[in-house]
Amino acid sequence: MAGGTMTVEEALAQKGTYEAGHFDVLIVGAGHAGCEAAVAAARSGMHTALFTLHLDSLANLPCNPSIGGTAKGQLVREIDALGGIMGELADACAIQTRMLNRSKGAAVFSPRAQIDRNRYSRKMKSMLERIDGLEIRQGEIVKLLVDHESGTTCVSGAVTRSGAVYTASSVVICSGTYMQSRIIMGEVIIDSGPDNLFPSIGLSGSLADLGVPIQRFKTGTPVRLNARKVDFSKMEIQPGEEDMPPFSFVHEMSELRPIRTQMPCWTIWTTEKTRQIIHENLGRSPLFSGTIEGTGPRYCPSIEDKFVKFKDKERHQVFVEPMGEDTCELYLQGMSTSMPEDVQVQMVRSLPGLENAVIQRSAYAIEYDCIDPTALFPSLETKMVAGLFCAGQINGSSGYEEAAAQGLIAGINAVRFIRGESPFIPDRSEAYIGVLIDDLVTKGTQEPYRMMTSRAEYRLFLRQDNADARLTPHGYRLGLISEARYLLFMSKQEAIETEIKRLRQTVLPPSDTLNNFLTSCSSTQVTSGVSLSDLLKRPEIKYKDLSVVDINRPKLNDAVTFTVEVDIKYEGYLKLEKQKIDKFKALEARSLPLNLPYEEIKGLRIEAQQKLVKFRPISLGQASRISGVSPADIAVLLVYLDAKKRSCS
Repeated sequence: MAGGTMTVEEALAQKGTYEAGHFDVLIVGAGHAGCEAAVAAARSGMHTALFTLHLDSLANLPCNPSIGGTAKGQLVREIDALGGIMGELADACAIQTRMLNRSKGAAVFSPRAQIDRNRYSRKMKSMLERIDGLEIRQGEIVKLLVDHESGTTCVSGAVTRSGAVYTASSVVICSGTYMQSRIIMGEVIIDSGPDNLFPSIGLSGSLADLGVPIQRFKTGTPVRLNARKVDFSKMEIQPGEEDMPPFSFVHEMSELRPIRTQMPCWTIWTTEKTRQIIHENLGRSPLFSGTIEGTGPRYCPSIEDKFVKFKDKERHQVFVEPMGEDTCELYLQGMSTSMPEDVQVQMVRSLPGLENAVIQRSAYAIEYDCIDPTALFPSLETKMVAGLFCAGQINGSSGYEEAAAQGLIAGINAVRFIRGESPFIPDRSEAYIGVLIDDLVTKGTQEPYRMMTSRAEYRLFLRQDNADARLTPHGYRLGLISEARYLLFMSKQEAIETEIKRLRQTVLPPSDTLNNFLTSCSSTQVTSGVSLSDLLKRPEIKYKDLSVVDINRPKLNDAVTFTVEVDIKYEGYLKLEKQKIDKFKALEARSLPLNLPYEEIKGLRIEAQQKLVKFRPISLGQASRISGVSPADIAVLLVYLDAKKRSCS
């Protein structure tokens, strides 16, 4: 079955194959992308099969067992708002919670949780096993099958290494970092996926045979230590924060939030000895010897790369984090490396408190095949094969949260493809998910892509607290949000609107009580009436402070009051951003036919013609974000589209 494309009939004619069954949707890979895709498809009423190389590693956290963080926390909240499952499970398995960026303003507040790694995987497996219409199979998909109808190549199924032929109306590839993967530790190279699990062999070649462009990336993970040999007295403790809201909006608005004991993390810094050990052994580093071929993540470099590239930094911070409640394993965030094992021991023992540390799992770099994401439509369907979708790290992204977000969208659109419905594509103005996918499919990536708040033009609107307001109506329309949950959502939105209206309409006359309160807040006194909303707009006054003078305040959920306060404080900025969004949406609304003859449009520069033919943007907005397409080219397209519209009317 190696080489070339193949139909179902041709596959069944091969020796050792057999017909195993038909599904509406096949999901290949059960990492965070695959699990979200499978749940979305099955809950939409599709007969769905989820294939994984190992059933006990569903939604594995092979690198840092944490979920959320800067921009990533927003992604998790958006996944939950649409009806995904990552937020719900993260709440149930969190062993430490923190809200990052509290000092930078509400626009970039980002929830983060340290996760009990084994518990998360177990709970995911338990959940998936109980979903109607979803079948989970341990097996390796090695080849994709296609049909050629009316000049269009359509996916028709897949074949396992054991020869089982599964037919399907749609396939979603969520292969993570397993395709043609190999682990590298110094001079040692092993064909392996993360955690010494089997790699995926053959699927990458099948995609290439179908015309999907392949590229090679690299990532890595640090050592894991036994806590019994660690001297925590030499470290700075980093406790959790009890007041971080849950990831799941259901938990936020109900009494169902899982309550778990917070476990501490710790921080330390590398030493001069660490630097010396690394520099003395750079010749043994596969990162600099040329052994590693794949491109690594710029925003998560290995420790040896940090010392080489940032020579002005005398030391680098390392976070010591627990792997779970029932294990002594610790994770050293910030110490990713591909150095030989003996060097790893020296490096670790050069750190404060780790002089006697015992390594339980060695660090490693991992190389893997992924695709060029510009080969995808914004729906995450491949441009080469109808009904074939890709999601997660196969698309060049990094991180569990980015993968889960793509998996959810791919699962939704696989269903809509089968039903003949238009794809669901959140845009850049309504979700970080929209920013993530648009960046990947429009700009591509030359390194593992990581979501950051700076990538979002409208991040004042894309806050973690209002993800439900932005996306839950979509989730309800798509059938992933239940009626009961939608009513809970509507109740919250009504409470927010009612409280904002009350604060605007409640005017306090000048009084000694009011002015004494303002003085206590280091705020200017008043000589005339002032509304509660105007008081709240003052930077030095918070919603909770107003209780001193706001005697008729209703009892409200903390999530409601947080959004009320932010919406009022940022009201002026939000109005300005809304104007920018309206202009953005006007361009997004101008759709471009996929068969538009760009080569024939007079006035388009040659580079623009070539880029537009290659990318086939679905809207004028997407076209404007393609490198090589100038504002003048967009103006030419506008004139062309208007002329075509007039000629057809």
